[in-house]
Amino acid sequence: MERYTRTAMLLHWLVALLIIAAFLLGLTMVDIKGITPTKLKYYSWHKWMGVTVLFLAVARALWRAKHTPPPHPAGMPAWQNKAADAVHYALYFFIFAVPISGYLYSLAAGVPVVYLGVWHMPVLFEGTPELKAFFKPIHYWLNMTMALFVIAHAGAALKHQFIDRDGVLKRMLP
Repeated sequence: MERYTRTAMLLHWLVALLIIAAFLLGLTMVDIKGITPTKLKYYSWHKWMGVTVLFLAVARALWRAKHTPPPHPAGMPAWQNKAADAVHYALYFFIFAVPISGYLYSLAAGVPVVYLGVWHMPVLFEGTPELKAFFKPIHYWLNMTMALFVIAHAGAALKHQFIDRDGVLKRMLP
């Protein structure tokens, strides 16, 4: 069975780990009451992870455009092929949409994003309470929907590994 390239594997697992970490950190930081040094630190880390995911998403999309992924297993039903492709396209959408919506939400809240405490990202517009109220649920629901797709993706990989035993998961493992 054909495998993904080492670069594709590296980008896949880096993005996956960063998304999981940013998601869990996001859930943690919003539960901290008030404005504390820890909460501010977590917000910075969360934003840094999001920007890193966005940069890696660009690299990943460019790599994918030049490198065809391995074909689906020969015995996989057509509906599963279509479902796998749909989930992959949705995940690509989310790895762009979630960080961008977070960036816009931060700007809408009037808080600029300073990547790694060094690079001041462009301030595209001035924050207002109305814009903050607009972008907050967008960022939240994109995250929650992405989490469902990540769970479906991981569940399908585990199904292929332990039930179908068709080697699909091994294609993405180093």
